[in-house]
Amino acid sequence: MDASSPHAAFPPVLPDRHPDAPAGADLDKCVHCGLCLNACPTYRELGVEMDSPRGRIYQMVQVATGQVEANDSYYEHLDLCLGCRSCETACPSGVPYGRLIETARAEIVATKPMSRPERLLRWFVYRKLLPSRALLKFVGAILYLYEASGLRRIVQGSGVLKLMGKLGRVEPLAPAADAPFFFDNIGRVFPAHGVRRARVAFHAGCISNVFFARLNEATVRVLQDNGCEVVIPEDQCCCGALHVHGGEREQARSLARRNIDAFLASGADAFVTNTAGCGATLKEYHELLENDAEYAQKAHQFVEKMRDVLEFLAEIGLAPGMAVTPYSVTYQDSCHLLHGQKIRNAPRALLNSIPGVQLRELPHSEICCGSAGTYNVVHDEMAAALLETKMAMVNLTQAEVLTTANPGCLLQLRAGVVRHGKGQRVLHVVELLDEAYRHANPERR
Repeated sequence: MDASSPHAAFPPVLPDRHPDAPAGADLDKCVHCGLCLNACPTYRELGVEMDSPRGRIYQMVQVATGQVEANDSYYEHLDLCLGCRSCETACPSGVPYGRLIETARAEIVATKPMSRPERLLRWFVYRKLLPSRALLKFVGAILYLYEASGLRRIVQGSGVLKLMGKLGRVEPLAPAADAPFFFDNIGRVFPAHGVRRARVAFHAGCISNVFFARLNEATVRVLQDNGCEVVIPEDQCCCGALHVHGGEREQARSLARRNIDAFLASGADAFVTNTAGCGATLKEYHELLENDAEYAQKAHQFVEKMRDVLEFLAEIGLAPGMAVTPYSVTYQDSCHLLHGQKIRNAPRALLNSIPGVQLRELPHSEICCGSAGTYNVVHDEMAAALLETKMAMVNLTQAEVLTTANPGCLLQLRAGVVRHGKGQRVLHVVELLDEAYRHANPERR
């Protein structure tokens, strides 16, 4: 085979490249069959080969083999990728596309010229804000005052947002600060309701403590209702998912080490998260730290116990005692739960276990809603197009409640209901479970 061919084999780690650059062995798995094309949201929307998984891998190969230099076109096509990993589900060759796009972005961050303001913003968000409870509390307090004072409502009603371009377009996606914040619960142990079935360590996340505090509380209650003693390790921190997706892999490794130490010391039978995006990264700590002599084995021990909360509840089986909840419900697959963690049946099984729920399957549920971490802010027009298509499918089900398994999806879908919906409630699956248990056992809430 010609060495210039995109199918040509090359060493797993190419010389003179960033250590986190895409590995040749992974790139070489792609046989360019094109079965991934219809699974890719950006290709479905644009029909552009270079904005498909196959096209992006081809570009990575060209850069890796030195056929072309990384340039603005390369950066733009890779940046437009949602990282939803639906192509992994479609791929018959087992191409680890998620790892490829993440390592490619890490190499870009390390080598691409950036302006000083851009570098400063990345430094603040990734290295200061997300790992710091104090800073997150401070920012959350400011946003809470902005909301509680009525200032946000005034700004939204004034029409000034229409003059602010992208900032005005994405402002409706900004979540409200969910005071009181969940931070005060970190370090606590919550007893099981009834006979204890398991001891579970809960990863509360970073921004979820500010913007999804009630979801975190609901998660703890549902675990308690299912016989779990819930410990929330004091020394836990941000999972590093946004860092990995943003090309900040070394910082992600530092966070991973902290979480591994905190959770392995908890003595828990299982570690759980209610955030699909976090869970996909938490379950891949062993890959992130595979070359770390001290933490490689610890990472494997951590990953063996890591579960999404819906996965865990389906494994142990739901405890009885839920009230009849007569809702028509549909479920949107969160990409990093379905494609990243390969979990499809657990959320549906749990919904079907709630008395009175009528589950209606959502057409094309496996296609991304356009959230994808910060994607709906950075690429708001593409995200808005994907959301409009998604809401058309949601409306077809005529369901009263739209459920999902990731906070980012909740924000995107709630915005979708406002723009294109029919008044649907948008809930995390665990919130609907909590509602069913609460109505049956109000004294426990």
